[in-house]
Formats: sequence, C-alpha cells, structure tokens
Amino acid sequence: QVQLVESGGGLVQAGGSLRLSCAASGRTFSMSAMGWFRQGPGKEREFVAAINYRGGSTVYADSVKGRFTISRDNAKNTVNLQMNSLKPEDTAVYYCAAGRLITTAQGMAIKENYDYWGQGTQVTVSS
Repeated sequence: QVQLVESGGGLVQAGGSLRLSCAASGRTFSMSAMGWFRQGPGKEREFVAAINYRGGSTVYADSVKGRFTISRDNAKNTVNLQMNSLKPEDTAVYYCAAGRLITTAQGMAIKENYDYWGQGTQVTVSS
C-alpha cells in the first residue's frame, strides 16, 4: 500500500502562483509514476501532469503547459506541482496519484492506470 497526502492548496488571485506537494509513504519502491489530476465543480476528474518516478520524464495537459511544472524528490518521496500564471479555470480540487505499472507517457495521463490516490487539496483562483 502507498499513502499519499497533498498540501499547499489555497486561495490566490489570477496571475498568482501556488506550489502543491504530495508526500508518499508506505511501499513507495513499487511506484512507477506519480501524477496530479484535478476536478472542478460539476466536471470530470482530469489529468494535469505526471512524472516517471525513476527516470523523471514528464507529461503535461495542454491546458497547463508552460505554466505548471511537476518535479520529484525521491529522497523525500515527494512530488511537487509548481503552478504559475494561475487562471480562474484552474479552480479545482487537486489530487495526487501513484501508479505501480505505468510505463508509457500516454499511460501516465490516464487516471484509470493509477492505483493510489490522495484526499485532494482545494485550489481556488479568483478573478
């Protein structure tokens, strides 16, 4: 089992920045990829960004490319999401996820491929 705990959400004005962190514990050696997803009011949960836990390759949704950066610290078992130039449409609950058997970039963007999920952290961007 892997436990994931997100932190760093909050309220920010449009154009501002936030940094989300996800701390993993448990059988972290079994993870192949970690990702961030988000779910806005009345919307489906959607992919935001992901990182291969060993090699460090990254994948981003088109809507956040150039504004968000995902990074990992394997020594601390954390994955971070730096969010810049935030827009009101970025408002959502952000979830951290970890997958055991994800081996492709395309696979990292599919929420059904993830085995473990955090509780989520609210990000609200005001206009």
